[in-house]
Amino acid sequence: MFDYKLLAALAAVIEQAGFERAAQILGLSQSAVSQRIKLLEARIGQPVLVRATPPTPTEIGRRLLNHVQQVLLLERDLQSMVPTLDEHGMPERLRIAINADSLATWWALAVGDFCAEHQLLTELVVEDQDVGLKRMRAGEVAACVCGSERPVAGARSLLLGAMRYRALASPAFIARHFPSGVTAQGLARSPALVFGPDDFLQHRYLASLGVEGGFEHHLCPSSEGFIRMTEAGMGWGLVPELQVREQLGGGKLVELLSDRCIDVPLYWHHWRNGGQLLNQLTDHLAKKAGQWLVPPGAQ
Repeated sequence: MFDYKLLAALAAVIEQAGFERAAQILGLSQSAVSQRIKLLEARIGQPVLVRATPPTPTEIGRRLLNHVQQVLLLERDLQSMVPTLDEHGMPERLRIAINADSLATWWALAVGDFCAEHQLLTELVVEDQDVGLKRMRAGEVAACVCGSERPVAGARSLLLGAMRYRALASPAFIARHFPSGVTAQGLARSPALVFGPDDFLQHRYLASLGVEGGFEHHLCPSSEGFIRMTEAGMGWGLVPELQVREQLGGGKLVELLSDRCIDVPLYWHHWRNGGQLLNQLTDHLAKKAGQWLVPPGAQ
């Protein structure tokens, strides 16, 4: 039988990226948190953490984190039937990993009414759509929105639709870099905008035009900042269509190649044994996400 106080300490250390902040969250001393981790390791006979900066779970640590995430969700299902459970720590927030572009566009519109109806609080962990699944694999989140179709062990995935991206730039940028018209080679020679080191969307776009290899680019890990930098003429970038309808309509941004867009499928991953709340949220997203996302392959 697991001691869930020890598992809560493990979860806090990983989620808060260290012992000091975990202690603050749990209302304990840093030494007490460290002792709980040591006791957990003594009971299972192996390390649960790699003591680096930040700490990372070992393989058994990941399994324990996955387990405690699911237990907390299942406990919530019992709250209405066994009210005394509430004082022992219902999950305060549902931790979800999500890509920044979804957060900046459709996510709040899709889940706002669900959160209000179910009195659900969320804690969102922002990751690129290509790497968000690592948070579930590490047991840090109960669900994620990402671009990977294959779920981790013990989870399911559901295709929500695709975000459509278009290559855009400001009129001034186009006049400066493409006076004779936009070409694939010209794009590769002009400064681009890339969200972060895990973002290969621009690489894929150029590859679809027959251009391989590196290119000059700014790194901007902010969806809103990405738009502002594009408007300012600092570079061209692939931007969610949902996010820039006003700028396109007003001429602040112009599409570089009108016959070229790129659709990024988005999948909702959730634990199979995540309880009624997570199942209800999954059903809700399956019904609502299509209002903003396009079917993959749609023209």
